[in-house]
Amino acid sequence: MMTVETTVPSPLRIGVELIAVDEGAPLDLNLRLESVSEGVLVTGTVSAPTSGECARCLNPLTGDVEIDLTELFAYPDSTTDETTDDDEVARVSSIRGAESVDLEQPIIDAIGLVLPFSPVCGDDCAGLCPDCGMPLADAEPGHQHEKIDPRWAKLAELRDQTAGGPREPSGDEQ
Repeated sequence: MMTVETTVPSPLRIGVELIAVDEGAPLDLNLRLESVSEGVLVTGTVSAPTSGECARCLNPLTGDVEIDLTELFAYPDSTTDETTDDDEVARVSSIRGAESVDLEQPIIDAIGLVLPFSPVCGDDCAGLCPDCGMPLADAEPGHQHEKIDPRWAKLAELRDQTAGGPREPSGDEQ
């Protein structure tokens, strides 16, 4: 058994469009590697800072992500190696006589699965006004825009051209 506690830079941006672990951000690895009959079992945690923007109001977000990692790396010529496809189980590789495991893809996959697809700055985030784009948190209460159906736009123009705007019907017109 071997324990690894180290910090390495993220090899690339890991995540989705709105939130991710930036390239070069520190990945804190706290891992345990054990030799088992079919390969090397890697278990532990990986944590990293995240940055992005709120899906509702587009304000910047920062936070942390922590994943639990459990991955089996099959020994060459083991039963697991012989009975699984290449993309089902990772493999132990030999480089100049030394055995190694590549944790990059399992870490990328695990982080990608736990990050929210639509991160928000808070459950009460109101987002942006769909008409003017103003953050609704900064807008006055009751913020709204008058919308005129394009089919009635000419009538609205005629109404606005009359002196005094819309008229109230008089007693004879009722």
